[in-house]
Amino acid sequence: MEEVHYCNDPSKVSLLPGVAEGLGALRQAGFRTILVTNQSGLARGLISPEQYERVHARLLELLGDALLDATYMCGDSPEAPSLRRKPAPGMLLEAAAEWNLDLRRSWMIGDKAIDIACGNQVGVSGILVLTGHGRLQDATGASHIAENFAQAVRWLLGEGAMSNS
Repeated sequence: MEEVHYCNDPSKVSLLPGVAEGLGALRQAGFRTILVTNQSGLARGLISPEQYERVHARLLELLGDALLDATYMCGDSPEAPSLRRKPAPGMLLEAAAEWNLDLRRSWMIGDKAIDIACGNQVGVSGILVLTGHGRLQDATGASHIAENFAQAVRWLLGEGAMSNS
């Protein structure tokens, strides 16, 4: 979704262009689509659990057609030790166990270096997208860099990803 600093209002949720279509293409190609998100605003008291749930419900409503298989959320503060908070791979390990995923054949698409680092720790290849925070991030460890989510999906479903894995 569009970057909104500590989004606590469902009316501020809007999708980036091509995201719903990209998720649909991934699902059609047989991929599981799983959202892994840090939400430190919860631990910081900037977002209530109810606000988070309403924002997430709005995101799912905008996506439509059940384009996400699951969401894993970590509300821990960055200052607190956490095995789940990205860049730690806890949420990926949970998803792999619950969905019987082969992490070495999985991909992480994200706009932060911690997304790529999270995946790299458990053998998940990463695509850094340059939307949101992406233009300001170090792409170290990324298998590919894409202008946006739609471009990342096109690359992933094309020959580029297949020759890279």
